[in-house]
Amino acid sequence: MDVKTAFLNGDLEEEIYMEQNEGFSATGQEGKVCKLDKSLYGLKQAPKQWHQKFDQVMLNNGFKINECDKCVYVKNTMRGYVILCLYVDDMLIVGSDDKMIKSTKDMLKARFDMKDMGLADMILGIKINSTQYGLMLSKSHYVDKILEKFNEGDTSVAQTPVDTTQHLSKNRGEGVAQLEYSRIIGSLMYLMTCTRPDLAYYVCRLSRYTSNPSSEHWKSMLLRYLRYTRNYGLHYGRDPAVIEGYSDANWISDMKDSKSTSGYVFTLGGAAIAWKSSKQTFIARSTMKSEFIVLDKAGEEA
Repeated sequence: MDVKTAFLNGDLEEEIYMEQNEGFSATGQEGKVCKLDKSLYGLKQAPKQWHQKFDQVMLNNGFKINECDKCVYVKNTMRGYVILCLYVDDMLIVGSDDKMIKSTKDMLKARFDMKDMGLADMILGIKINSTQYGLMLSKSHYVDKILEKFNEGDTSVAQTPVDTTQHLSKNRGEGVAQLEYSRIIGSLMYLMTCTRPDLAYYVCRLSRYTSNPSSEHWKSMLLRYLRYTRNYGLHYGRDPAVIEGYSDANWISDMKDSKSTSGYVFTLGGAAIAWKSSKQTFIARSTMKSEFIVLDKAGEEA
């Protein structure tokens, strides 16, 4: 579901005045100002007031706010459950009972001006495909955009992200297309964050050279691998219905950089739900210490 003009629903706590709009000022009263009864787009407190109003409505209707993510609301009854995820004004509603979902929609329509988008097939740019085995989340259309924008005309593919024999190092010479390199890294980072945990390590590695990339860094770019793995995504099934977490670390793989790299992934229903790859912030003096560092980070995420 989508809320029309979401920020106009917020109630103001302060006394705020605004000038009359150009072309809409009252005749003979041009010197007067308007006192706001409701929140407006452009006010710095508008998002906060909208979220506060939405919180009140959900709590008054038996929903509880998830403590770890304040934009997730859960309602449990003897009949079933409903989970509502809010992103500014976009809502994704899932549940075990169709009647509960319908009553949630009716309640929201009664309080706000809503648009029912029907069965979810796209949320925040992520495609949702329902299969006989479960759900698949992918961003194949976004991969097409990246390739069209940054790699037009090239049709070559690669089955692995990078050449493992290639050791990248800081560029001491003149940079090559630094702005373009930054744009590609930003696009890859967004793709990796949404549905592609397999890119995490390589995006982390390549982003270290964003300030001054060389031709060697450009050769290591993941675009050919993206073309080969265009349809890769996250496939969620019913099993296993427990959260599993894995962590790992290398120990000083680069002679010119003494810091190790951490990595962890958490899975549920056969696919990843949280993942990260990053350089450790201080030097580990042994393999065991580098493993303990990443285990601490994984524990924190768990």
